[in-house]
Amino acid sequence: MNQTADSACESYHKIKDDIQLLKELKVNHYSFSISWPRLLPTGIKSEKVNREGIGFYNDTINALLANKIIPIVTLYYWDLPQALQQKYGGWQNISMTRYFKDYADLCFESFGDRVKHWITFSNPWAIAEEGYETGRHAPGLKLGSGGAYKAAHHIIKAHAEVWHSYQKKWRRQQQGLVGISLHSAWGEPIDLSSKTDVEVAERYMQFSLGWFANPLYHGDYPGVMKEYVGKKSAEQGIPSRLPAFSVQEKNYIKGTVDFLGISHFTTYYISQKSYAPPGWTYFTDRNLVELVDPRWPESGSRWLYSVPWGFRRILNFVKVASWHHQVADICSSSSQLLVTEPLATHMEMVTEIVVPTVFTLCILISAVLLLLLLRKHQ
Repeated sequence: MNQTADSACESYHKIKDDIQLLKELKVNHYSFSISWPRLLPTGIKSEKVNREGIGFYNDTINALLANKIIPIVTLYYWDLPQALQQKYGGWQNISMTRYFKDYADLCFESFGDRVKHWITFSNPWAIAEEGYETGRHAPGLKLGSGGAYKAAHHIIKAHAEVWHSYQKKWRRQQQGLVGISLHSAWGEPIDLSSKTDVEVAERYMQFSLGWFANPLYHGDYPGVMKEYVGKKSAEQGIPSRLPAFSVQEKNYIKGTVDFLGISHFTTYYISQKSYAPPGWTYFTDRNLVELVDPRWPESGSRWLYSVPWGFRRILNFVKVASWHHQVADICSSSSQLLVTEPLATHMEMVTEIVVPTVFTLCILISAVLLLLLLRKHQ
């Protein structure tokens, strides 16, 4: 029993029970992903549409709304139709942008009258780096950093295609939002007084969050990323492994985000490597080292440490980098947070105004009580 994944959470058969549990927990938002191959078995809309799959998601969305739970829907979370991987090479092929847009349009057409919050990709960093460089995750290809950069390039273009399609065909009628959810740890300079460590920590964040956020908000990859990948590629005697956007592409992808989702788990201290690491991978391109404080609470995973203040730091970083838009405050029931101006402002007020004020009042009250106590004894 349970030796395979044939029987897992059984959400397909128990979705009504799951939604009832959500209602009992008083959940008001629920984030879930749609399976591309469940709707389009071959991945191509013109070949076959599975109406039973559409019926399942219609029932799910209707049941959520009937229980006053807002659906937040992800279009892509690892579910690439196998036929597209085998026939075209998956995200190594630019044709994925067209097929993904067609799939997204089918979702907007089928569910957009009720779904108002769409996430195109969840954690594209892992899809690109772990799927096409190291092969640790699906589709398990070991194509080197060039494979990761190429996959990411096409994912960014695919996101922009979907955003423009929604803008042109669906937004006026459906009044929804289209964003993306990016994953990143927080990179803290190991020595805040060191200009080098501060610059290296900035490089860490640009290689993780900036890899996807900067093109979508500002039209191009971070300058430091282009510089370091270009430098390491030159050592190989080849052009930069990081693809370049044309002027037209920069204008097309810039500003194609209605909200930014952040998936955040942990924090690292960042420092410059004392030597140039060998090889030409995504990690050696960054040319830095990640460290942890042994005093941080550990979890069941060797890479995961509890560092709550890192989450606050990453929100500040997103705000300073102008990777956010002002939309309604929304939090999903997963690890994702839709980063918004009101939320960032609220957290800033709590941590920078309310907490110090309360702390000061506590000190003053303690001082008054102490004086009263001393007078009583005299």
